[in-house]
Amino acid sequence: MIIDRTAHRVAGRVARRRSAPALHPHGVLCSGTLAVTGGAWGAAWLDRPGSYRATVRWSRALGLPRPLPDGLGLAVRVEDADGPGRPLDLLFTSSRAGRLGRHVPLLRPNALRGPYSTLLSYRTGERERVLAAFPEPGPDDDADRTMPTLWQQLARRPVRFDLRAAAPDEPWRTFATLALEAVRPAPATGTVSYDPYAHSLPGLHPTRRLARLREAAYAGSRRGRSAGPADLTVPSGAVGGSAGPP
Repeated sequence: MIIDRTAHRVAGRVARRRSAPALHPHGVLCSGTLAVTGGAWGAAWLDRPGSYRATVRWSRALGLPRPLPDGLGLAVRVEDADGPGRPLDLLFTSSRAGRLGRHVPLLRPNALRGPYSTLLSYRTGERERVLAAFPEPGPDDDADRTMPTLWQQLARRPVRFDLRAAAPDEPWRTFATLALEAVRPAPATGTVSYDPYAHSLPGLHPTRRLARLREAAYAGSRRGRSAGPADLTVPSGAVGGSAGPP
């Protein structure tokens, strides 16, 4: 499709110029704990209480200079969610909580002043629901919380989120809590690659709406980071296959 090919080229050129991913080029990697509260969701992992290690990347989507607002990303890897070596990846973006606002990215200067949502729906049991991460209030909520202060926040106390889900005709309902506990060093590869399509669970997986567009942009971003000065072109099969985040 023309839109897919355009997304591939644009993402590749941006990534090549900045020598970093086209989206979310810089962020803070954190360790944490995700605790599933359990309930009647119709999905085994959501229905069963449990506690899991989490690797979380907090980042600015466009890489705009501070203090300009930016789309903020919260990428959550739930380690061993479906057994040893089988993680669950959830990608949240700064948004609003309303029925329309939860589907639209929101540029925000403060990282803990509003919710993050998956924007697109997840299949949870028999329903399609949007997932969201709501920051829990802290003792100094009046402070300016841009990206540099996250390190300071984590040095003082865990940063906590309520993870909730809702269909259009439902109120938000909590299915887990997430506590970010410490900043951790980046791996030797320099990044953690999150992929909500490859790392999903039976009964809990994203719908395929706009999946091809997303995959095309991420494939272009990866190609741009490794490309030389030659023009970026879409290789055969690059758009149609599965691709993880840049």
